Amino acid sequence: MKTQGIHKLHFMAQAGMIAAIYAVLTYAAAAMNLAYGAVQFRFSEALTLLPVMTPAAIPGLAIGCFLANLASPLGPVDWVFGTAASLMAAVLSYLARNIRIKSLPVLSMLFPVLCNAVIIGLEIVWIGVMDSGTAAWAEFLPTAISVGIGELAVCAVLGLPLTALLERSGAAKKIFCC
Repeated sequence: MKTQGIHKLHFMAQAGMIAAIYAVLTYAAAAMNLAYGAVQFRFSEALTLLPVMTPAAIPGLAIGCFLANLASPLGPVDWVFGTAASLMAAVLSYLARNIRIKSLPVLSMLFPVLCNAVIIGLEIVWIGVMDSGTAAWAEFLPTAISVGIGELAVCAVLGLPLTALLERSGAAKKIFCC
């Protein structure tokens, strides 16, 4: 019974640390005007591959995204849809964690790219429609591509190397073990 309690505590601690790191890294990107809008290079998105190593990353990323989006100029809409995109991407990345190309979780990396491109792309266009009162749906594809490219860049340039480093060095097992 004590072991189960320790596992739950360890899970919550991991999730909390991931949430805090995600939020801080997003605020750092926001200070450089890179965190919100159609062009995004959130350093925190490198963490979207952590579900490959621990299921605690699923709530950690969702909570971290919610906390980070409290500062979003898109307001409550981003709190809901940004968090939903992160949660969906984290779950899908976790489910695909064992599908690898040359030991890299490339498929898991693509889920944050796709979820953010589609959901955040729609969110940005929808807010534009609400603000202007006119249909701007022709802007969806360019907006989704812009968001997706930023996400892909961060995941490929920072996320995959971080994952490979943690897994190959054995640090992932030390940090995320039960």
